[in-house]
Amino acid sequence: HMDHMNVQWYTSKFDEATWHLFSAVGITNRYIHENKKGMAALEQITKYKSEVVSGDLLVIQSKILEVKEKTLRFLHIMVKSETRTEVATSELLGVHLKRRKRKSCIFPDDIRAKCEKLVI
Repeated sequence: HMDHMNVQWYTSKFDEATWHLFSAVGITNRYIHENKKGMAALEQITKYKSEVVSGDLLVIQSKILEVKEKTLRFLHIMVKSETRTEVATSELLGVHLKRRKRKSCIFPDDIRAKCEKLVI
């Protein structure tokens, strides 16, 4: 009713980008189910910079900012494809965890190495 994309859609788009980023470093659906491990968000800061309206084509660029033993800090940048205008950003801190115990755990070496290669 406001003629622009509302908060739930920004959040949804950033969530989709998160799962693409996780998959790229090895935190895939298969990994999650076979290892009974996954990720949980600890913190999210979203900044809205320019309005998005129906029909705007969007791309999200993702960057890893920091990887630690159990946590990953990353940034998503939402861009209008046609104008290359940055419309929103979302910086997140996620923790690797044991799904059943809901307790943090160390990243496997291969996943941590893939993350470290992508740190800007």
